[in-house]
Amino acid sequence: MNFVKILMLALSVILCSSALSGQNGPDQLNLITLPAGFEISIYAQGVENARQLARGERGTVFAGSRKAGKVHAVVDVDGDQVADRVYLLDEGLNMPSGLEFRDGALFVGAVDRILRYDDIESRLDQPPEPRIVTDGFPDKTHHGWKYLRFGPDGKLYVPVGAPCNICDEAGFAQIRRIFADGRSDIVYATGVRNSVGLAFHPDTGELWFTDNGRDLMGDDLPADELNHAPRPGMNFGYPWCHQGDTLDPEFGRGKSCADYTPPALQLGAHVAALGLTFYTGSMFPSEYHNQLLIAQHGSWNRSEKVGCNIVLVRFDEQGKVLGQEPFATGWLQGDDCWGRPNDVLQMPDGSILVADDKAGSIYRISYTGK
Repeated sequence: MNFVKILMLALSVILCSSALSGQNGPDQLNLITLPAGFEISIYAQGVENARQLARGERGTVFAGSRKAGKVHAVVDVDGDQVADRVYLLDEGLNMPSGLEFRDGALFVGAVDRILRYDDIESRLDQPPEPRIVTDGFPDKTHHGWKYLRFGPDGKLYVPVGAPCNICDEAGFAQIRRIFADGRSDIVYATGVRNSVGLAFHPDTGELWFTDNGRDLMGDDLPADELNHAPRPGMNFGYPWCHQGDTLDPEFGRGKSCADYTPPALQLGAHVAALGLTFYTGSMFPSEYHNQLLIAQHGSWNRSEKVGCNIVLVRFDEQGKVLGQEPFATGWLQGDDCWGRPNDVLQMPDGSILVADDKAGSIYRISYTGK
């Protein structure tokens, strides 16, 4: 890393630290409605366009970005659940939205490539040059931003979104599985328009993911999806069938929705369901255990806006989806989202962090019982 880049990164740390010390959090937080006993607070600010979150072994919280081209590291030095420093690890990347952490290394998905920053938590002041894990992904940016998740099998699962609103183009609309060293494994799922959220069930180890439905079919069609992929080779219908029961007006001719895997749950049209996590902590009441929290980024193409919230998806004891309910609302006020949640990360104490790419903030939601 050259001297100029080191100097710029150091200056960024100073500026971000100053910003953190001078802010008490947006007044809008009192607009957020949560179930009884829950509280929301600012964990970090000045995290430009914060997208997927990942946590390192030493407690560092990492945040990717889509529009900013930056990767940040957030550190709570004194353990008071409020970040003390925000580091700029890298910039000028191509939509480095997706992050994962494994064996001391930060993995960053930047459209056509996955990068790896080794021993990153001991090098936050002088980040290493990244190694290229693979550059074998398509370079189209439309729905090209990534969300990374290591599965229980130790392999990395990576969505490859469709490069359009609606089209049928080979090599896209997939979830791929690769080895940690970048070697290709298999195309795990197809018919997936634009997934920006993957999670593995803590008991079964099976994959669940969100998928954003197509545009230009009206306010109420089609619904975003919560999908369940317990095995490879499943096709979820795009571009021929949407939400499990609606044929596409162009690509659906001569097709049948019965030929494709329907969603486990229809989440609502244009809510932009993104990052998700199964809650396994002990802080929240027991009825939240193994239930699913989903960040909804919010609509941009609906006459009356929806989303900009976090929903809770409940399961029965057999693992069947029962339905969804609001968990955190209030970022949407009237027809404007002052914040746009897009990822959820569980912390060791059982609280959750929520990334907001519009406000450039990370929130902490905890349960106090008050």
